[in-house]
Amino acid sequence: MCAWKPYVLDGEAELSEATTRRSGPREPEPGSGAREAVRALVAESWRRSERARVSRDGAAPTELEEAEVTAYREGHPLAAAMPVIRELLGADARDGGHLLAVCDAGGRLLWVEGDPATLRQARRMNFVAGAGWAEAAAGTNAPGTALAVGRPVQVVSAEHFRPPVKDWTCVAAPVHDPRSGRLLGAVDLTGGEPLAHPHSLGLVRAVARAAEAQLALLAPPPPSGRLRLTALGRDEALLTVDGRRLSLSRRHSEILVVLAHRPEGVTGGELLTLLYEDESVTPVTLRAELSRLRSLLGPELLCSRPYRLTAPVDADFAAVDRRLASGAVAAAADAYAGPLLPGSAAPGVVRLRERLADRLRAALVARADPRLLADWAYSAWGEEDVEVWRALCAAVPAAQLAPVRARLDALEAELSSGATGLQRPFPHTRR
Repeated sequence: MCAWKPYVLDGEAELSEATTRRSGPREPEPGSGAREAVRALVAESWRRSERARVSRDGAAPTELEEAEVTAYREGHPLAAAMPVIRELLGADARDGGHLLAVCDAGGRLLWVEGDPATLRQARRMNFVAGAGWAEAAAGTNAPGTALAVGRPVQVVSAEHFRPPVKDWTCVAAPVHDPRSGRLLGAVDLTGGEPLAHPHSLGLVRAVARAAEAQLALLAPPPPSGRLRLTALGRDEALLTVDGRRLSLSRRHSEILVVLAHRPEGVTGGELLTLLYEDESVTPVTLRAELSRLRSLLGPELLCSRPYRLTAPVDADFAAVDRRLASGAVAAAADAYAGPLLPGSAAPGVVRLRERLADRLRAALVARADPRLLADWAYSAWGEEDVEVWRALCAAVPAAQLAPVRARLDALEAELSSGATGLQRPFPHTRR
């Protein structure tokens, strides 16, 4: 591994003093007991890769064929940001012998561009458009790990999980929808040792922010008088009101989800039972929460007797529900950013969360599309969902069956030993 100076980014801990002062090449292998020699971020990623049964000798799977890639990326939201991404990183990639890559939220590479010689070398490890580089499919790597942890990541040579990737260094940053906050994918710069400098990570992070700014400029303004609620995959919902973007507390998030689901309104007694597990909670407590929420939203948006919102709400979980109802399973899966308020124990939210997840996973199993099933199985909420892994095992092509079969065997062994919770998706979140 080339020598490089550790640094702190977005709260990431510095390396230990012993690690900081180490000299000479050193390449600790995942599972070798040498995790104390690497950053915590990398060691945690190795552990996730091992739990996902990523083969150290394998290659990234091909998830989309050439024709599928072309059609998929033309309709992907990040297509609108590619001119800016290319302008800011394209020349650096070509002149520096690097590659510019952009993947979707599931880790599938959609664009891989740059130096021709480097492109040829990258094909040997299947770093090509259509390949799946999610951490659970390809092990520790910058785009996959950036998606997994939700922040910019740099992975230097021996920090990669798979030996064939150890000659490379990569830096990546996630890109989010500027209005909804939904994860869209990641922008990545991959190449040799020169990318091990901390400035490379700062550059890619800046390009990701520029891509989000471009998407914000191109996005149509939200309809006047409508509220937009984003609550999938996050414990604290986001509410957009006339251009204002409000981050809600957990309790206010739960109230808004319930009211968005019940536009006709609910009585105080109903709302109390939908929000609180503890039957001893009094109406006074609920009224205090509603008073604080009214102060945040404005008195004209929240009415009482019954409690209801006075403006239409575009809720992300309702959009997934509508797409399922119309039979648009792929569109529903694409819009599903994770379980609804995964940390909430409010009875009304729990019922909505489980109903939506159960409907979507049932539709995916019935559709038997290996790509859609893999998106769910390799997600934080689906990694222990035995039913989906069984469906994926039945649907995946023979060439890609081995790692899926190994993961399913491990889950079924855990299930037979008494871990019956593996039969249901877990309410994890990436945020």
